[in-house]
Amino acid sequence: MTDLKTSYDIVIIGAGVGGGALANALAAPGREILMIERGPRLPREPDNWSVDAVFHKRKYAAKEQWRDKNGELFSPSTYYYVGGNSKFFGAATVRFRQEDFGALEHEAGVAPAWPVSYETLEPYYARAERLMGTHGQAGLDPIEPPRSGPMPYPAIGHEPEIAAFETKLRARGLHPFPLPIAIDYHDGGSCARCATCDGFACKIGAKGDAEVRLVNPALAKGGVTLLTEAFVHRLVTDPSGRRVTAVELEHGGERRTVSARIFVSAAGAINSSALLLRSANDRHPRGLGNNTSDQLGRNYMAHNNTAMMAVSPFRKNRVVFQKSMAINDFYLANAERPYPLGNIQGLGKLQAGMLTASVKWAPERMMALFAERSVDWWLMSEDLPDPENRVSVDADGKIRLAYTENNLKAHGELVKVWSRMMRSLGYPIIITQKMDIKVSMHQCGTARFGTDPSTSVLDTDCKVWDVDNLYVVDASFLPSSTGFNPSLTIVAQALRTSERILKELGESEVVSPPIRLPETVAA
Repeated sequence: MTDLKTSYDIVIIGAGVGGGALANALAAPGREILMIERGPRLPREPDNWSVDAVFHKRKYAAKEQWRDKNGELFSPSTYYYVGGNSKFFGAATVRFRQEDFGALEHEAGVAPAWPVSYETLEPYYARAERLMGTHGQAGLDPIEPPRSGPMPYPAIGHEPEIAAFETKLRARGLHPFPLPIAIDYHDGGSCARCATCDGFACKIGAKGDAEVRLVNPALAKGGVTLLTEAFVHRLVTDPSGRRVTAVELEHGGERRTVSARIFVSAAGAINSSALLLRSANDRHPRGLGNNTSDQLGRNYMAHNNTAMMAVSPFRKNRVVFQKSMAINDFYLANAERPYPLGNIQGLGKLQAGMLTASVKWAPERMMALFAERSVDWWLMSEDLPDPENRVSVDADGKIRLAYTENNLKAHGELVKVWSRMMRSLGYPIIITQKMDIKVSMHQCGTARFGTDPSTSVLDTDCKVWDVDNLYVVDASFLPSSTGFNPSLTIVAQALRTSERILKELGESEVVSPPIRLPETVAA
């Protein structure tokens, strides 16, 4: 560890989407930023695209166990690498809708209003799409929010099987649109449009994950040091408790402390709250940022998610890259129900063995035949913040994730509506798999931001209310989960936070103001 300094301007804990975006925005020669990642760089190797290695042997998943609300141990589907969980995400980079920023009534309750508006976040969304390399086409989703400009890259297009689905869905009055997605698929791009994107790591680096799009470019700018395979035990404050003075970390069997002017936790909604809870001291007996609100670790959300195979016995689905379409006709109150049901996306093409990894009753031979003849979907509904759904740390240091699903009626209705639609299109066999607590890819909400320190952990710039130089820049800040993949929103908010941090450092940058958006923007 001789190359590790004792002090930096900024320490960022976590090299995923939030930490990567923040480092990318702040990186510059002359600044001293230390980025600490718990895992290594993920090797690019044949097993990246192996169903057996990824889904059965769980080669890349974290080698640790957490406890559920009953104290039972489980192995979470979470990943500790440079790039974090985004190494295995499906690359969907979707803006939340305008309605998501206001109080939104669901069948099971109300998703709370955000302390910032969509208009405030829009310019950062635009920057985030450029950073991530988003492909898409504006103007086709009936509930798309206003935009200040087009997508950075055109939509990737549908393969013939999915294009035929688009025509059939439109004939039934629906409005399918190109799913905004971050892959390197354009002139000069490296994407091979393979079947091993969604749920796999990309062995050719063509997916817009945080390592490729955020961390590596940050390192190239200068001023950023990346320390891998280092675990941060706790944050240390000064005697007043108002400022963090150091991180205690372990690397290569050696335990050290590193000081900085500003500290950022970007370890993910579960591990960031665990870190702040582990950092409890006399001034912060319930964890950093938890003195006033008692909200740290609470309101954990991860979406209601169901994978669906719609199978036709009479035709094979020859599509390779299936994740190109989305449907939002049921996202808000709709013709089926007077309340939101959720979002529907194409799922990366299911292969033999993928579902049998979690569906133990299904013979692999039968599932292989089904996979050849299926069109596959990801159905996602909002789960609502509940203070009893929470992250805590047990006495032995293990994370406890107490989670009870909610808003299940609406999600079940979305599954029924889409099953009925698939049957009407000639796919009579419907196989579904509801994701459980082990799937933590969309984790969010454990340190919500707000305008009142009695009800939130962070202010609207993601600074911890109780600590003057501590920020949390990952999906912890979300006050509601919405019904969309959170990655793009994490990046956008990290860009907002970077401007606040630059002010704290006494450096100037043109601040992106909220803009007055046109009612519609041409595609």
